[in-house]
Amino acid sequence: MSGTDRPVLAVLCGEQRPPDMEPIESVASVRYADAGELPSALRGADALFVYDFLSKAVPGAWHAADRLRWLHIASAGVDPVMFPELRDSDVVLTNSRGVFDAAIAEYVLGLVIAFAKDFAGSLRLQQQRTWRHRETERVAGTSALVVGTGPIGRAIARLLRAVGMRVAGAGRSARQADPDFGDVVASDDLARHLPGFDVVVAVAPLTEHTRGMFDAGAFAAMREGARFVNVGRGELVVTADLVSALREGRLSGAALDVFEQEPLPPESPLWTMENVLVSAHMSGDVVGWRNALVELFADNFARWCDGRPLRNVVDKHLGYVPSSR
Repeated sequence: MSGTDRPVLAVLCGEQRPPDMEPIESVASVRYADAGELPSALRGADALFVYDFLSKAVPGAWHAADRLRWLHIASAGVDPVMFPELRDSDVVLTNSRGVFDAAIAEYVLGLVIAFAKDFAGSLRLQQQRTWRHRETERVAGTSALVVGTGPIGRAIARLLRAVGMRVAGAGRSARQADPDFGDVVASDDLARHLPGFDVVVAVAPLTEHTRGMFDAGAFAAMREGARFVNVGRGELVVTADLVSALREGRLSGAALDVFEQEPLPPESPLWTMENVLVSAHMSGDVVGWRNALVELFADNFARWCDGRPLRNVVDKHLGYVPSSR
C-alpha cells in the first residue's frame, strides 16, 4: 500500500481487544468490532484482522467487504474463514504460522510422557491416599506418526526424536530423507501405515480432504493399544468412532485438546473416561501468546503498508501455507 491516506483496518475481537495495538493505531484508522458489529466495520475497510480466530462471523459479514484487500487470522488454522466467497476473491489471506510451533510441540511431548509414566493414575491414587507401586513405560524406543508435516508437526517430530522415539510423518506427498521426519508417508495411504506406530499425533490442517480422516476405519487400523493425540482440529476426528475405539480397548488412551464441538458438552463420555486426557483448546497458549500474535500481525501490517511481500500467505485452494520442503 502507498500514498498518504490512512488505511482502514477492521479488527474482529469481541470484548477482549488485542494488546499492543498502539503502533498500528498511530498509522491506521482501526475499527474494533464484535460479530454483530463486523458488517459495519467492514464497509470501506482495506484490511481485516481476525483476532477472534474461533469466530464464525466473517462469512455472514462478507457482503459488506466492499474494499477489502487483505485478511489476517490470528491462528495457524484458517478453516473459520475458508468459505467460497473468500476463496474465489482477490483478497490475500495470511495466518499466524510460526507462533505456536514450539509450545504445541512441548505440549505433545508432555502428553506422551504423561501416558507412559501414568501421571493421571498417580494423581487419582494420591487423591484417594492410596499407596500402590506400579511399573511404568519407557518413551525411548517407541514410535510416533505425526499426521501433518507443517511447522508445528516438524517441531513435534524434533522433540519426540530428542527423547529417543522413532518418528515418521504423514503429509500430502510421500518422501524419504526428510530432515525432521525421516520418512513421510502420503496421507491418502494413511490406513496402511497406522499399524506401525505406538502413538499417532494429529496436527493436520482442516480441509475437505482431512475432515473426518480419523474414523472407525483409521482407529481399527491402528496398532492394538496405541495412543492418539489430537492438537490439530476437532473435526479431523469422528468423535463417536473414537469413543467406541476407546471403550472397546483398541486404543489404550487419547489426549484431546480440540473437539468437534467446543466447549466439549458436559454430557460427553470423554470427560469421565480414565484413559482420556481432556484440555480446553490450549496446547499453544503459553504466557505471552496474544502479544506474539499481534507482533506477527504488526510486522505483516508494516509490510502491507510498504508494499513488501507478506509473511504466511495462504494458498486458498489448499487451505494452508505451502511448505518449502
